[in-house]
Amino acid sequence: MTDSVDNETLHKGRFLSLVSQNGWEFVTRVGATGVVAIIACTDNDEVLLIEQFRPPVGKTVIEIPAGLAGDIAGSESEAFAEAARRELLEETGYSAASMRELQTGPSSAGLTDELITFFEATDLIKVDEGGGDESESIIVHKIPRANLRAWLTEQAASGKLIDPKIPAALWMSGM
Repeated sequence: MTDSVDNETLHKGRFLSLVSQNGWEFVTRVGATGVVAIIACTDNDEVLLIEQFRPPVGKTVIEIPAGLAGDIAGSESEAFAEAARRELLEETGYSAASMRELQTGPSSAGLTDELITFFEATDLIKVDEGGGDESESIIVHKIPRANLRAWLTEQAASGKLIDPKIPAALWMSGM
């Protein structure tokens, strides 16, 4: 999300641009104002995780719910907390009465100017099936927090990738 006048656009696609700034090449998002990621825990102490195939890595990845803010026409100035609520509901089918901002930081500072804002969602109510929008095929998992490490180890052993934002978000939230 860089706006520097020294940027040279090397390539612009539908969703990403390759930019050069003083010789440093990096990727920037097109048509979004940021990224939100949500650590969500039910009243039964279950962590909500999602699973989906990710073409860039060619594997299924276990992740926390996440998505773009400001990427919907007419909602370009969408507040990040609202984007987090929308993404949580879309991907998991859960609505959160409480959405607390935790921290903002770079997703990969040497590759992209993208910043991720982490939220903790609590007081969850299941209101829909989830599974993502029409472009996604998401499987929702409710994992007891006490079994989370063993479950993630089992998933990794089966060949799935584990997104490191999971332990980072747990740490940020104090879980």
